[in-house]
Amino acid sequence: MLIAVDHVQLAAPPGSEGTLRAYYIDVLGMTEAPEPPVPAQRGGCWFEAGFVRLHLGIEEHFRPARKAHPGLRVRGIDAYAARLAARGAPVTWDDNLPGHRRFYSEDPVGNRLEFLEPVTTDASGRRV
Repeated sequence: MLIAVDHVQLAAPPGSEGTLRAYYIDVLGMTEAPEPPVPAQRGGCWFEAGFVRLHLGIEEHFRPARKAHPGLRVRGIDAYAARLAARGAPVTWDDNLPGHRRFYSEDPVGNRLEFLEPVTTDASGRRV
């Protein structure tokens, strides 16, 4: 029986670890998690924030996916979008998911990331 997603792995080009660290730590606010010895030998880096765990694995002939992406739930989406924009990350809002506010961004190697927050409404249907 499935109970949770343990992590999502994204690919990255060889030699991009420093750029990835700057983005996932400084821009997104995640922390780097230690990799076990065998995966660490292959390069890449692992990041986490709360229950969110992203692994960036090195792929020799890397091409970023244009459609595939992790959907990351956030709290305070406007402030989070402002944080990303202030640090130079693209922020593209999308209002096509009922009951949610969301935007898309990309990491420095072109991986697509979705950030979303459920919309809370009061009894009259007004956003609160």
